[in-house]
Amino acid sequence: MLELEAPASGSTAGRVLLVDDEPQVLSAYARVLRAAGLVVVTLPDGREVEALLCSQPFDVVVCDIRMPGTTGIDILRSVRARDPDLPVILMTAGGDLSSAVEAVEHGALRYLLKPIAPELLADTATDAIRLRRLALAQRRAFELYGSATANETARVELSSRLDGALSTLHLDYQPIVDYAARSVFAYEALLRSDEPTLALPEPLLHAAEKLERLFDIGRSVRGRVAENIAHTQVGCVFVNLHPRDLEDDELLSSSAPLSRFASRVVLEVTERASLSDVSDLRVRLASLRRMGYRLAVDDLGAGYAGLTWFAQLEPDVVKLDMALTRAIDREPTKQKLVASMTRLCSDLGMRVVGEGVETADERDALVAAGCELMQGFHFARPAAPFPEPCF
Repeated sequence: MLELEAPASGSTAGRVLLVDDEPQVLSAYARVLRAAGLVVVTLPDGREVEALLCSQPFDVVVCDIRMPGTTGIDILRSVRARDPDLPVILMTAGGDLSSAVEAVEHGALRYLLKPIAPELLADTATDAIRLRRLALAQRRAFELYGSATANETARVELSSRLDGALSTLHLDYQPIVDYAARSVFAYEALLRSDEPTLALPEPLLHAAEKLERLFDIGRSVRGRVAENIAHTQVGCVFVNLHPRDLEDDELLSSSAPLSRFASRVVLEVTERASLSDVSDLRVRLASLRRMGYRLAVDDLGAGYAGLTWFAQLEPDVVKLDMALTRAIDREPTKQKLVASMTRLCSDLGMRVVGEGVETADERDALVAAGCELMQGFHFARPAAPFPEPCF
């Protein structure tokens, strides 16, 4: 048996599904809710609730908690499984603590004890409908704009952390050695920060790239390198560049802090990022060379480099990715590959650096492959400023 009672004339109020196994209570409460301007659909038990919810929209479910067969708790569970924003008001004439706790645990909006005053029933149902509509509006707003708001919040938080990283940015240096001469060929400047989540270069650069603030990082690094080498006898320093740094006009300015030391600097461009998006690349590279800078390819063997890439950059130095040098003494394929790459680079006038050298066996395997410039923990760990290597 299903009974629908219309609301008062002219009402635009919500729809109530009222479920109770006592006919007189069902009829009386339906009249109260209809008088409050609500559309009321009544059911004498809970067996048809799920089918009805599938076929009609409702703004609130009001049901007795103690009914034969399907109980109010069963109905509550079913509603929560299909619509988390549909409020459920439970009623009982024999209220006890355990049923109230269970009702709350499963998400009942209210738990009312019979007999229920008409005003309380009407007000509770009306408030539930308002909450239902508010929840639906909020969900719709989130679907339309929520992700953008969340993204903006995350962006603001990330920007704050990047500011913290920039304010504590500092450089460690690691020597690049000429093993045959047992001397320091150069030092590489390695980016560090005291911001815990952005302490190392990869997450720091990723954050700067996401926030379109790579120039801030590059300028800060180059300024600090200039400060560090201004009063030292260090002959050559490798400074890492993100490919997008090549578009920064400050890099090409004669008044930039690092420009006056250009002849002592090798700009190291990672091979893990593409140069294809850099505008006026050849013009910019030519300008850097005229200023005295030399160019290096970092992480060779790890990413984008190919014929076109080398032809554009024309590097003076190439640095083998540590994936090629690590355990090279135990892997003949790596030995052959590095020997071939070293020979070809030499034929093209490029010096080769083996990165990530951690053992004497790796060092010796690189020497055997023709690679005499090396860098890694075997010689010295990064430190500030300019640590002496051990041979």
